[in-house]
This record gives sequence, structure tokens and C-alpha cells, in this order.
Amino acid sequence: MLKIWGRASSSNVMKVLWLCEELSIPYERIDVGGEYGRTTEPFYLAMNPNSRVPTIEEEDGYSLWESNSILRYLVATRAPGDPIHPTAPKARGDVERWMDWQLAFLNPPMGTLFLGLTRTPEAQRNQAAIARALEEAAGLWGIVDKQLEGKRHVAGGFSLADIVLGPYLHRWFALPIARPELARLEAWYERLKAEHPGFVTHCAGELA
Repeated sequence: MLKIWGRASSSNVMKVLWLCEELSIPYERIDVGGEYGRTTEPFYLAMNPNSRVPTIEEEDGYSLWESNSILRYLVATRAPGDPIHPTAPKARGDVERWMDWQLAFLNPPMGTLFLGLTRTPEAQRNQAAIARALEEAAGLWGIVDKQLEGKRHVAGGFSLADIVLGPYLHRWFALPIARPELARLEAWYERLKAEHPGFVTHCAGELA
């Protein structure tokens, strides 16, 4: 059985768990990282020298790190040809650009907001950095809102693009921040909660 090494409260682990539910992939999840530690132990570093989560491990000993790469791998090995990761070059390009965009653009400001507002005591928060991150994140979510015009999902049909953005989308609406009104973004958030139990189970819980 597939092993997923990583704590359930990690946004990058959430992506993998949600995909496994969408594709009915059986797995065993093992708590590591954060308060559970173990990512600096030799056995873990042998699988993932970055000491981060998640890492997946196959029964034959093959291991893979980097959450978005894990998503591509799981579709390729468990559900090749599934529209969740289209095979047509243009459709796949549309999905994968959002996967890369999440890592390169969205992750930094959303990480600053999340860590600053949930894991840093109020007296120690860098309010200037939080304010800058909020402004940047609002602009980025505005791009997604515009992309959703006339669409139910970010890249047309439901895909890995939705899965990689989903954990951050929930945090955007759950964090104690002043958000601009983005009606299409909010409607997409509500659709994901209504139509995808895996999103609710793995991505839309209490912030921790």
C-alpha cells in the first residue's frame, strides 16, 4: 500500500490526501513533520533530503517528494488518462501552469499570512509583512476570480489545478483578514465544499 509521510495539517499533504480520495487510492498516512518531528532522522532524509513533507513511498521502496510532482505521479500510475490531469497538450498546459503558479506566486504570500496569523503569537507578529502579504494575496486571488469567469473550475473541468489551489483557497476564507469581494472565487469555494467531500475532509477544517 502507498505510504504518505506527512502531518494532515500541512497544505501540501492536504493536496495529496484529497487526490487520493478523488481517485479512490488506498494509502497509509504516517505523521511526520511539525510537532511530530522525524523529518531529520536518517531514514526520512534518505527518502527526502529536504526534510519536508509530504513524501510518498511505494511498496517497492520508490519514494517521491514535492507535492505537485506527487500529484502528477499518482495520476500517471493510478489513473492514466483521467481528465483530472488531461493528456491533450493544451488542456494539460492550462492545468499545469496553475500548478506552477501556485508554487511560484501564491504560496509565498499565503504562507506569510498563515504562519503570521495562526502560528505566531500576536505580540511577535510582523504586522508590516502580514499587510504586504495580504495585499499581494488579494491581487493574486483576483487573478483567479477573473479566470473563473464563465467557468466552474480554474482550468475548465475539475483538475489538479483545483486541487493544488484548494487548501490555500480555504485558508483565504478562513483566516481573520479583510478580504475584497470576489464573487466568482467565493462561488467556486462553495462548489468545492458542496461537490467534493475530499476537499471538506482534508482541506476545509479548522486552521492548525
